[in-house]
Amino acid sequence: MYYRERRFWNSLFFRLYASVRVLPKLRNCSGDSREKDLSGKAYRDILGIKRARGGKYQPGDGRAFSAAKARGLEIPIVYNTSGYEKADVLQQLNGLVDIWLPDYKYRDSVLAKRLSHCADYPKRAEIALTEMVRQAGKPVFDSRGMMKKGVIVRHLVLPGCVGDSKDVLDYLHDTWGEQIWISILSQYTPLPHVRDDPHLNRRVTDAEYGEVVDYACFLGMKQVYIQEGGCAGESFIPAFDYTGV
Repeated sequence: MYYRERRFWNSLFFRLYASVRVLPKLRNCSGDSREKDLSGKAYRDILGIKRARGGKYQPGDGRAFSAAKARGLEIPIVYNTSGYEKADVLQQLNGLVDIWLPDYKYRDSVLAKRLSHCADYPKRAEIALTEMVRQAGKPVFDSRGMMKKGVIVRHLVLPGCVGDSKDVLDYLHDTWGEQIWISILSQYTPLPHVRDDPHLNRRVTDAEYGEVVDYACFLGMKQVYIQEGGCAGESFIPAFDYTGV
C-alpha cells in the first residue's frame, strides 16, 4: 500500500523553504559527481539534503556523504526511509547522516503481512530505529527552529486501523520519549489498484485521525507534528514519470 516504483528509490532531493527540488547528476552510485555537487557553494541556502530510500544504494551514499562533509558540507543530510532496514547497513552511515526520517508503519505483524507482505516489519523497524536514535542522539534545533540533528518518525494513519496507530504511539512514546519527534500523517490516498479492497479503498476519516491525535495528547506527547485537513488527495502523489528528475 505504500506504493513507490523502484526506479525512484535512487532519488536525492534538496529540501528548500517552500519546495522540493531534485539534484541532477545523482542517479549513479559512483559517488564522484555527487561529492562535487553536495559541497558546492550554489547550495548554501538549502536547509538540508534529503536521501529518499537509500537501501541497496547505501555504499555509494556513504562515500558521497563522507567526501562532501570532508569538503566542508554544513547543511544536514536527511535520510528518508521506510524503516525496514538492516542495522549493519545503517551502521555504515554512522556519523554521516544528521537527520533520520523513518516510517514506523505498523505495530501488528499480522497487519504488516497483510498490507506489506512482511510480517517481520515491526521488529525490523524497531531494530533500525534503535540504531538511528543511537547515531543521532537527542534532537538539536538551530535558532530558527530548524532541526539540525535528530530522528523524526512518521506514522501514516490507515483506514480502519486506529487501534494499531495507538499501539505504534504507545511503543514510540514508552521507548523513546523525548529522544525523537513523531509526525502523525493523515494523507493516505487510495489508488486505483486497491479499489476492490474494502480495507484500503477509502481515505481516513476526520474522526479516525482525530482519535489518534487525541490519543497522543492523552499520552502526554509534546514532540509531535500533526496535519490539518485536506492533506489527502491525488495532488500529493508523484506522477512516477521521471518529471523533474
